[in-house]
Amino acid sequence: MPAAPSDNADTDVGTLVKGVLLVIAATFAFALADMLIKYLAQTHPVPLVMAVRYGVNVIFLLVLLWPKHRSAIWHANRKWLSYGRGLCLFTASLCMGLGIRTVPLAEATAIVYLSPFAVILLSQIVLGERVGIAAWLGAIVGFSGVLLIARPGGGLDPVGVLFLFGNAAMATIYQLTTRFLTRTESTVSMTFTTALVGAVAFPILAIPDMASADIGLRDAGLMILLGISAAVGHLLFTAAYREAPASLLAPVNYAHLVWAGGFGWLVFSQLPDMVSIAGMIVIAVSGASITVYAHLKQKGKGLRLPRRIPD
Repeated sequence: MPAAPSDNADTDVGTLVKGVLLVIAATFAFALADMLIKYLAQTHPVPLVMAVRYGVNVIFLLVLLWPKHRSAIWHANRKWLSYGRGLCLFTASLCMGLGIRTVPLAEATAIVYLSPFAVILLSQIVLGERVGIAAWLGAIVGFSGVLLIARPGGGLDPVGVLFLFGNAAMATIYQLTTRFLTRTESTVSMTFTTALVGAVAFPILAIPDMASADIGLRDAGLMILLGISAAVGHLLFTAAYREAPASLLAPVNYAHLVWAGGFGWLVFSQLPDMVSIAGMIVIAVSGASITVYAHLKQKGKGLRLPRRIPD
């Protein structure tokens, strides 16, 4: 999880624009990965799809990080907690795959954005971080946006919605654990250990499906593209948060909803209804407002809305 730099009023406009463009590109990569998961999950078991996705991710990270960091990429001071964090992301990814298989892409993406709001509300209890009234109000409004999308009678598959709520719950634990581990662990180690857990756990889960698996060359290529897209998205986010302050970039994260809606329309001919679109707008506006308010009120030292951790 890339660290956000401190706000700097002297940062030139060109650098700020570069940071924004990098976030837009990163959210595109993550939406592409989500679309590929949904597409592949129609004909292949989710654990098998994720096994290839995480396998590619580990290979990508090894090629990228090993020459410089060597064994430090898997060194962890808090091993049990680090690998437990990896299991949280593994479970979140599994829930995402099972949920997105039956729920339209735009609505699914919006529902899992519940996680950043949950992190804000639990940060005070779990981590002792101060949460102001504005953050509480913003989180409540954001949750109301999720309810507009996942409302009874809205036509969404209830089992798929439950899996997506499961993703949000596990992603919340993952993000809270990440905040705690940043005190003792390196970004390189946390990135690699979580990918390694998925690369080991998903093939084990996929064993019953491997004997009957029929993956053609085209789908194999799409699975590899899925792994590369997710990895590239994380790298673009890291680069973006080195170029510009989090208070500027956080609202741009909600471009993810736009990309998801676009892919849902182009690939699956699915468009959200007006109530769901209203819910997405509520989520984006409330999330962006929390971040901007925290920056203006406490000059970058307040609580910022965490990003949704893509799976």
